[in-house]
Amino acid sequence: MKTIKYPKREDWSEILKRPTQTVDDIEVIVNQVFADVKVNGDTSIQKYTSMFDGVELSDFEVTEEEIKTASKAVSEDLKTAIRIAMLNIEKFHTAQKTDMVYQETMPGVECWQEKRSIQKVGLYIPGGTAPLFSTVLMLTVPANIAGCEEIVLCTPPNAEGKIANEILYTAQLCGVTKIFKVGGIQAIAGMTFGTETIPQVYKIFGPGNQFVTVAKQIATKYGVAIDMPAGPSELLVLADDSANASFVAADLLSQAEHGTDSQVILVSTSNKLIESVSSEIQKQLLELPRKEIAEKAIENSKSILVESKREALALINEYGPEHFIVCTEDDDFFVDRIINAGSVFIGNYTPESAGDYASGTNHTLPTNGYTKAYSGVNLDSFTKSITFQRISKQGIKKIGKYIEVMAEAEGLQAHKNAVSIRLESLK
Repeated sequence: MKTIKYPKREDWSEILKRPTQTVDDIEVIVNQVFADVKVNGDTSIQKYTSMFDGVELSDFEVTEEEIKTASKAVSEDLKTAIRIAMLNIEKFHTAQKTDMVYQETMPGVECWQEKRSIQKVGLYIPGGTAPLFSTVLMLTVPANIAGCEEIVLCTPPNAEGKIANEILYTAQLCGVTKIFKVGGIQAIAGMTFGTETIPQVYKIFGPGNQFVTVAKQIATKYGVAIDMPAGPSELLVLADDSANASFVAADLLSQAEHGTDSQVILVSTSNKLIESVSSEIQKQLLELPRKEIAEKAIENSKSILVESKREALALINEYGPEHFIVCTEDDDFFVDRIINAGSVFIGNYTPESAGDYASGTNHTLPTNGYTKAYSGVNLDSFTKSITFQRISKQGIKKIGKYIEVMAEAEGLQAHKNAVSIRLESLK
């Protein structure tokens, strides 16, 4: 990790750049795939699966037999861990249910709001070097609590044309409707338009690489909603001399091993802590099976030494990290004032891994600075808010004249007439 000491504020934007390609570089490819899938459906899906994943598949829908075989191959210890994680995620997301909001705004004018589930949702589960069965939990559990009727899951196949046993086991445990061995841009395009095999959905969820992120954004041009732009994983750790350097190093590496385009940042008021963490990273790297991936991510990463906790806070809010770990003598200062972050982890004994797997919070979070405007996935992500109103005779008499005046001022005579005709009938 490169160490940057006391950077000037005007240099922050350059220092905090993510190691990603520009959208323009990717958008041309994404548009080509979308146009092809829209016209040619399954044929295009098969073509791009062969091209991008190196697998020839004549049938990419997962069968019941494949699910049963995969489930048997998952160890009992892992099944138990998955169930415990599912229960915790279920508890936290069930607690997010809200009651109907009701208000009588004037006598005889009733307004209320109710939640309705999104009927058809598509879930994208990254595969690649690390099949993320934990993401299946994070997306299917709230989808089921919300009452989504159709849950479609796409995930890339491995070199043998199969999906990881853990993903299939978790998917069937959580009640996924259909599972497809399709990844990348073609998966997002398939769920956007629908094909002979893949159903069209109303909203697409899930993280992915830069191509998947851009594909999701392109999907919105065709009337399909998305949870958020969620690209390569990132973590910012704020720590001072009260932190345990080995813990901090372990957390930084836990995100660095996601992929070579991941980014981790350490911010501190202590140069001693930065040096200790750097030393720990080198030690712990040697023990990692995914050492090469983590090393490349670390090359994209930085340690930043700042003067004060207020400067640290300003820098962190400017960066807007996906994951934010705070481990200082005054955690509350940062917890109370953080504005831009996807998920916050507090204290020496709260590893980011807890949120990734089993504590109960959702790990599908905005990246690339989108925390300034987006929330992470939650129960509301799978619902819509519908407003209702009922106006009585008394109510239209009370509010009608104000509507007439406003409609006339906007030059919308038919709007005024819709009220006037009712008021006339009550004379």
